[in-house]
Amino acid sequence: MNTAQKMIFFFFFCLTALILFIASAYRITEVEQAIITQFGKPVGLAVTEAGLHFKKPFIQEVRRLDKRILNWDGYENQIPTKDKKYIWVDTTARWRIVDPLLFIKSVQTENNARKRLDAILDAATRDTISNHNLVEAVRNSNDILKKLDDMSKAQKETPGEEGKVVGEIASIKVGREKLSEIIIKQTREKTIKDLGIEIIDVQLRRIAYEAGVERKVYERMISERESIAEKIRSKGKAEKAKIKGNINKRLQKIESAAYSTAEKIKGRAEAKAIRIYAGAMNADPEFYKFIRTLEAYKKAIPGETNLILSTENKFLELLRKK
Repeated sequence: MNTAQKMIFFFFFCLTALILFIASAYRITEVEQAIITQFGKPVGLAVTEAGLHFKKPFIQEVRRLDKRILNWDGYENQIPTKDKKYIWVDTTARWRIVDPLLFIKSVQTENNARKRLDAILDAATRDTISNHNLVEAVRNSNDILKKLDDMSKAQKETPGEEGKVVGEIASIKVGREKLSEIIIKQTREKTIKDLGIEIIDVQLRRIAYEAGVERKVYERMISERESIAEKIRSKGKAEKAKIKGNINKRLQKIESAAYSTAEKIKGRAEAKAIRIYAGAMNADPEFYKFIRTLEAYKKAIPGETNLILSTENKFLELLRKK
């Protein structure tokens, strides 16, 4: 074999090796996982680690699957609630492939998986909504009832005008988030076992009402808000009465203290005056009698008064003295 033949042989050898390498090597990214199929049938275990991998050339193919969390959007369905209210429910969910081999065997592609999820999740949503009252799908907790209960307790402890309750507010036992958890619980085990899919989250994205139901719901919402507003106003009135009561109590206390102080001052002044009068009387009884008589004259005879009295009148006795 001459040099030219060797070069040609080496060239075809390298070309064949390159073709075999290209046909057998494949790369998996961080967001992918893969199943190797041979003549359309999966062989071996799932390839989940990122990097360069190899397969049998020409007879084996790589089926790539997404490792990330995927979305599912359901169709809007009309569902009757337990209390006979017809509502439109729009559901959304998040899911991921946890068993690639089972996934390939059962549904093959993501589109087929979404079609299977349509049936499974829609059925679970319909079953869950139908077994609960409308309020369970609308509200998520009873926080508003706790606040109103606290207001009512405060009003009972505080004097004031009670508020008028316009409408009763329904209490929930489950709530919107719990309904989602029920749907997840009903579907997760089935999807993992049959499809290799894990349901991560389900949310009631939108709830719309039938025309007749919508009117009743709005009326109920208005009634609830009026009841809440009335109770808040009642609490405000109770606080107002409490503040007024405290102000009146403090005012009465101040007035009482002022009256007591004034009476004490008056008493001390009168006592002092009596002591002065008593001292004057004891020092010179005649002078005291003279002063008291003059005061009597002043009070008995106003200014510009003319009196005609006899000289023997007792009233003039002091004036007759020399």
